[in-house]
Amino acid sequence: MSIDLHGQVEQDRLTMLRQALTEQFATQTARLTELTADTGDPAEAHTRGALIAATRQSLDHLAGALRRLAEGSYGRCERCEKSIPAERLEALPQARFCVPCQQKAHG
Repeated sequence: MSIDLHGQVEQDRLTMLRQALTEQFATQTARLTELTADTGDPAEAHTRGALIAATRQSLDHLAGALRRLAEGSYGRCERCEKSIPAERLEALPQARFCVPCQQKAHG
């Protein structure tokens, strides 16, 4: 019987990544809950609105990464379908695109 060490290492890496993304999702959810609590201060409304929008966007990105992990498409560029380099995924685990495609999308 042989043991696929590469496969086990990859599985362990994905498990750790899933845990980290899930923790980030929980943190951002708690932050959103705090931000949406009405402080009654109209002076903070604009800033709070911007923070709420940014937090919701972060939650969307994290949820997408978790979905891609579950589907088995995590780590593939959604545009060109090439592998996203591990370095990029380490820096930005919710990355949907490789750097060239990201640059094309944002000019």
